[in-house]
Amino acid sequence: MSDLVRFGVSLNSDLLKKFDEHIKKHSYSNRSNAIADIIRDQLIEQEWVSNEIVTGVITIVFDHHQRGLSNNLTNIQHDHHDLIISSQHIHLDHDNCFEIIVVKGHSNELKELCNKLKAAKGVKHARVNLATTGQKV
Repeated sequence: MSDLVRFGVSLNSDLLKKFDEHIKKHSYSNRSNAIADIIRDQLIEQEWVSNEIVTGVITIVFDHHQRGLSNNLTNIQHDHHDLIISSQHIHLDHDNCFEIIVVKGHSNELKELCNKLKAAKGVKHARVNLATTGQKV
């Protein structure tokens, strides 16, 4: 771990009160840990905006009975095999399936892949949740 550096922060009392409520709600042991997490979150979000290599998951809920949809989703994933690390297919009920696709690549490519999957007829919901690879944090 790198050396710790102490620095001062001046805040409006109302903002500090809200921040302390945030700390309590999220079970932080102190303000320093909460501030460090907030800074890390901002740096990770910058990775997404800067189109850097990130990791994440794409989740999809779709109609199992939609003709040709399963094949279409599989073909889209094969076309982007270089971005996909793993996937899991789950049967939610008689009509609905849920897929979890673990991905790694440039953030714009991962968002584009999610959009292609989302646009397939019969997909009820799709979302990409990006994270950091941990290389820059």
